[in-house]
Amino acid sequence: MALTIWCNTLFSEAATRLLHEGTAAHRLVQARAASASVLEAGARDPALALADIALGQPDPADCRRHRRLRWVELTTAGYTRYDTEEFREGFRARGAALTTASGVFADPCAQHVLAMMLALGRQLLPSYRDQLTDQSWHYAERRYASQLLTGQTVLLLGYGAIARRLVELLQPFGCTIYAVRRQARSELGVRVIGVEELTRVLPLADHVVNVLPDNETTRAFVNARRLACCQPAARFYNVGRGATVDQRALAEALHAGRLGAAYLDVFEPEPLPPEQALWRAPNCFITPHTAGGRADQDEALVRHFLKNLAAFARGEALTDRVI
Repeated sequence: MALTIWCNTLFSEAATRLLHEGTAAHRLVQARAASASVLEAGARDPALALADIALGQPDPADCRRHRRLRWVELTTAGYTRYDTEEFREGFRARGAALTTASGVFADPCAQHVLAMMLALGRQLLPSYRDQLTDQSWHYAERRYASQLLTGQTVLLLGYGAIARRLVELLQPFGCTIYAVRRQARSELGVRVIGVEELTRVLPLADHVVNVLPDNETTRAFVNARRLACCQPAARFYNVGRGATVDQRALAEALHAGRLGAAYLDVFEPEPLPPEQALWRAPNCFITPHTAGGRADQDEALVRHFLKNLAAFARGEALTDRVI
């Protein structure tokens, strides 16, 4: 049966061609207002009322109101705008599905975190700073400050697709890995703990990796009290969402030397304003929300959708389904 598929994402030429070829048996409708940025909230669009499926970032209110809509696939790993009780209950009540593109972004985000772990441990960033400034030769300082990732302890705040992929990448290093999540199911190679155990485990961690989504239970999850539990040499990484961290408390911890270093890819707000203290905090390294970046992003998003579309048409389980 032919389905009407609504899309408000402007994909690359190659990805657009792939999308048209893969949906040839259906009707593909482009939204009146579309964007190439997967992070941009979509505008309301009357054409969504006639769609069975939406791809991109549809307006959440439109999704709830248009009851013909049976499945929404987001072009992001996060789904903050849709993670409300009203949205979840409305979709579940009518049997509609919401899927994300977590599978597209898990590997790049996990590789990004691993890259920063190694870069910080091997003193690559201070050495590069020397190259850009006075070309000084800090042989003893850099050599004897270098550390091995082997055998260190990693604490994951959240245990979704990114965290699971990072655990796989860390296997050769023999790390001790803890993960905080709501469901305390056991995981191979990971010590799963509840939030109530966090203050006990934080002092053990050499690396604290935040991959939490933004919702009412996670905002400012990383706060002054929890940062105070970290060991002074610990390194903190955020590839989750900016709102999950008290950025003022993090900057203060870095300035006071209560935290060894921070690598941050996400912020509240974005772009991070020039006057924000994190830009000047010691041992704080910033990238502009690029951890999930990959050169083939658009093609990967379309392939993810087309794989799910085939499963949807057959009545099979959808990949990366959250509702």
